[in-house]
Amino acid sequence: MEYYLDLMVIPDEEVPVYFIRNKIYTKLHKALFTLNATDIGISFPNYTVKLGNVIRIHGSEIRLAELQETNWLGGLAGYCDVSEIRAVPDNAKHRTISRKQSNMTQAKLRRLIKRGSISSDEAKQYRAKMFSQSLDNPYLELESTSNGNKHRRYLEFGQLLDNAVVGEFDQFGLSKTATVPWF
Repeated sequence: MEYYLDLMVIPDEEVPVYFIRNKIYTKLHKALFTLNATDIGISFPNYTVKLGNVIRIHGSEIRLAELQETNWLGGLAGYCDVSEIRAVPDNAKHRTISRKQSNMTQAKLRRLIKRGSISSDEAKQYRAKMFSQSLDNPYLELESTSNGNKHRRYLEFGQLLDNAVVGEFDQFGLSKTATVPWF
């Protein structure tokens, strides 16, 4: 992860930043899937409580150039400023950015009820516990291209580390083990 490029969402009076960021991220996922990329990671350098208006894409210079050659942004290119491919600063820290999932979901509850593994009183307790343990992590709202359903992809930011950890990323640019530069 020696190189990166930034996608800065341009604020628009009619379209909120988060909406454009979600659309850009969905297109990025499709591009990473098409490239079968496990060597490209993402970060959100303006993250504090919210993800901010910048998506940073990390990888090798060759791989980032290959991604950009696909013209994956399409019509969304007008909604963001794309930087040149740049070298990561020497003093950058590193961290994991991974998906955070709740182990208690409505879908899981439906399966338990359908199987008869849970009584109606236990289902009420499950629902109460599920809502009390809701995630408050930052998230991206993605739309499935196969069925149009929307789902939230909650993110978890790992501790800052001095050294990089090499590994593979999923086709959302996330990893529980591999780090991305954080600066």
